[in-house]
Amino acid sequence: MKGVLAVNHFLNTEKFGGLYRALCLAAEKERIALEIKTNLELSTESPECDFVLFWDKDINLARRLEKEGLPVFNSADSIEKCDDKGRTYIELLGIVPQPKTLLAPKSFFEADYTEFVDKAAEILGLPLVFKESFGSFGEQVFLCETKEDILARISQRPFILQEFISSSRGRDKRLEVVGGRVVAAMERYNDNDFRSNVTNGGKMRPCKPDESECELAVSACERLGLCFGGVDILNGGLVCEVNSNAHIINITECTGIDAGAEIFREIRRRL
Repeated sequence: MKGVLAVNHFLNTEKFGGLYRALCLAAEKERIALEIKTNLELSTESPECDFVLFWDKDINLARRLEKEGLPVFNSADSIEKCDDKGRTYIELLGIVPQPKTLLAPKSFFEADYTEFVDKAAEILGLPLVFKESFGSFGEQVFLCETKEDILARISQRPFILQEFISSSRGRDKRLEVVGGRVVAAMERYNDNDFRSNVTNGGKMRPCKPDESECELAVSACERLGLCFGGVDILNGGLVCEVNSNAHIINITECTGIDAGAEIFREIRRRL
């Protein structure tokens, strides 16, 4: 079996390089020939392969590859739903519990959001969490203590405001779901930041999620149409975020479970 690992040409740091090498090694163990191709390369060529493992967020490229008849994992539609935090919230609304969330109204130029921020503070309370709609590794996520803090963060980029779950300050669980089941889980904790992300100095330890947490993670992935995904769950059983192509190195190192191999086994099963 031959696959293409689609990656972003412009994300060429060691962090991403290590991830791509780990995926290639996992594919080799599963007797899959995996070739790395960047979105720049794929923009001008059509690969000959059995499937594409799409580890990027270049949605239009993913859609084009699907139109050409290639099986793409995760699908363009699923990646798009997860890439936009506001879209993710809407898709999961009424499906799984989430922190109270407000989507900022769209503006086409720099605008005064004071009225929205005033109402958001009344509804969500302070402090609250400010999230730009697009971002990874806990970047573009801020804890705002005052309305002035919120206004200072606003740019022309779309954003959401979210209730701060104080009981989960610096703590959450990351559950890796593959093929409708939880294959690995870890607890992340950070005593120096309200975000638990390992990139921001958080630590990790393996954990055994309870049945309800597993059901939440699987339900979220099924709703979003994911073949595989990383689901972040806060204290109290609230789904915080869902990642269509989570950075699986940490959970693999933490738990000893090769998440990449699990993904390739599921792809083989689906083909």
